[in-house]
Amino acid sequence: MSEIKQVSGTCIPLILDDIDTDRIIPARFLRCVTFDGLGEHAFEDDREQNPNHPFDNPKYQNSSVLLAGRNFGCGSSREHAPQSLMRWGIKAIIAESFAEIFFGNCTALGVPAVTASSTDVDELGRRVEADPQLEVKVDLVAKKVTAGDFSCDIDILDSARDALLSGQWDFMTLLLENQEFIKQTAEKIPYLNQFA
Repeated sequence: MSEIKQVSGTCIPLILDDIDTDRIIPARFLRCVTFDGLGEHAFEDDREQNPNHPFDNPKYQNSSVLLAGRNFGCGSSREHAPQSLMRWGIKAIIAESFAEIFFGNCTALGVPAVTASSTDVDELGRRVEADPQLEVKVDLVAKKVTAGDFSCDIDILDSARDALLSGQWDFMTLLLENQEFIKQTAEKIPYLNQFA
């Protein structure tokens, strides 16, 4: 299993509040059989309405850290939203706060979703806009974000942090690695083995 201790890379600033999952990935893309190709449709409607949207801005292409405002990922519980961001290239998200289900989906995908104060989010946003090539490091061990000479504290639920640091976030791998234990447990459950 893959331990995630830190993520670093350039950052894309989208410091808006209450960005819901329908804006992250419009509902018409939920009919897909797999998540392949969803990345190119991240924020598609917003990008069509705003030609200056950060996800279309060449200076933010290939960013791996997303910077957002309050209540990011609110609305419906679709896993497609963090899947589309991850497939666009986002490996970590810093925001003032997250919708709970979106946060859980990010953790289950191995995408750290960390919070910072509004003052720190704004300051980091100013620095990223001034220098789009600035490397931003999200350090889960130290619970810090650093970018050049800027540093701030971040927060994340202990359970999510522990899962990411230990590699226990990958539930499918956990299941596959414990097949024998699961089989042994299933054999002890009467209603799974003693049908008439």
